[in-house]
Amino acid sequence: MAVVDDATRLRTAGLRVTAARLAILEVIRTGDHLDVDAITRQVRARTGRVTMQAVYDAVSAMTRAGIIRRIEPAGHPARYEARVGDDHHHVVCRGCGAVADVDRVAGHALCLRPASDTGFLVDEAEVTFWGICPRCASRDS
Repeated sequence: MAVVDDATRLRTAGLRVTAARLAILEVIRTGDHLDVDAITRQVRARTGRVTMQAVYDAVSAMTRAGIIRRIEPAGHPARYEARVGDDHHHVVCRGCGAVADVDRVAGHALCLRPASDTGFLVDEAEVTFWGICPRCASRDS
């Protein structure tokens, strides 16, 4: 499988290649389900400056293009990840809000066949598991 660089990924999606967008993709890829505030801070540290609005615009465009994925755990700001195109879910810590990927059980498409689809053509399901992360569990012991 060929590795596609970020510039090619952006161009293929019909998006302009800019230093800010390349930095945003790098931050999202190396980050851990970051929100826009964290992405903006890290991009500023790498490039010197970027507006929060530019980050919002870029993540919105990249999400629509399927380059990144937006997740929205209840009660938390939207988070972004570079892992797209597979069937994985997330676990969220009720204590600190940490988010981690959870691979689905092989051979099982969890919740893709609802009891009633009320006429919708279902093509995706988001499953979020909630619990306490190891760091919060050890702090509470």
